Amino acid sequence: MTAPALLDTAGELLGGDRGILAMDESIATCNRRFAAAGIDQEVESRRAYRELLVSTPGLAQSIHGAILYDETIRQRRHDGTPMIDALTDAAIIPGIKVDAGTVPMAGHPGERITEGLDGLRARLGEYAGMGARFAKWRAVFAVGEGLPSRGCVEANAGALARYAALCQEAGLVPIVEPEVLMDGEHTMARCSEITEEVLRAVFSHLHAQRVALEAVILKPNMVLPGSGCAERPTAEEVADATLACLLRVVPAAVPGVAFLSGGQSGELASARLNAMNRRSRAGAPWALGFSFGRAIQQPALEIWHGEAANVKAAQQALRHRAQCDQLARRGDYSPAAERTAA
Repeated sequence: MTAPALLDTAGELLGGDRGILAMDESIATCNRRFAAAGIDQEVESRRAYRELLVSTPGLAQSIHGAILYDETIRQRRHDGTPMIDALTDAAIIPGIKVDAGTVPMAGHPGERITEGLDGLRARLGEYAGMGARFAKWRAVFAVGEGLPSRGCVEANAGALARYAALCQEAGLVPIVEPEVLMDGEHTMARCSEITEEVLRAVFSHLHAQRVALEAVILKPNMVLPGSGCAERPTAEEVADATLACLLRVVPAAVPGVAFLSGGQSGELASARLNAMNRRSRAGAPWALGFSFGRAIQQPALEIWHGEAANVKAAQQALRHRAQCDQLARRGDYSPAAERTAA
């Protein structure tokens, strides 16, 4: 039987019209984004930026949960308050990224495997003891000629399932993130085909590992053409293709889908999520939410620019994007709402 606490956490994360903030960038990824924005790539810069995020006034009105990185969960605000306590005090559920990143997959040119299963049981116990209530593991799938291979799909799906089982054993709700990448010239139809193949494998492995689907959150990509493809689908076309794909393969026992943004702009991610929620009013079996990273954070990062004087304006930009995504969960987002949400 699934532990009631797991069901409660999954329900809280997916309930209502709020979403999950993905602020779990690794040190290397965070430093790359800082470099692009002209910000010093130092530990204090990362700490100050994450404090900006977790201390944004009113963020909990649009955000249910926040995914942290190992560095962040051990950091403190300038007043000494642990970051995880700052989130909890703001009524935001803390979570933690637990995979160790992707590396080239042996024997599979152009493909990657996610590492981090070694020692994961102990790490999950530590994070739960620190106050985390959910976790996240990301697997990536490149699309190309002959890609993804069956070996890559099965290996990553198996790792996702083992991670999810260990999470539930530790009392943490697993966010399962199989991401079909946007890089490439593939069509939306090809993305749909690969997304369906990947999700079928993931749920097969979750079943084999006896993972309780009622306490799993799926974090998939939307069905989109590759970034180099000439196709420019409308938000409604993306919604129809994504929902059709998910309805074929995602069991109704899964309580919710929290889409990743995957490099989309904030406005596009909001518009497409909005279209899905408008389309799904007739009866999708799961909640349709968001777990965006760059699509929420990027405007705030560019405004902040590493300067304390810019914190308030950056927080306003962060709150604005979160509010737009909240409207999209309701199916009430529009260009006019984009201008007035703040």
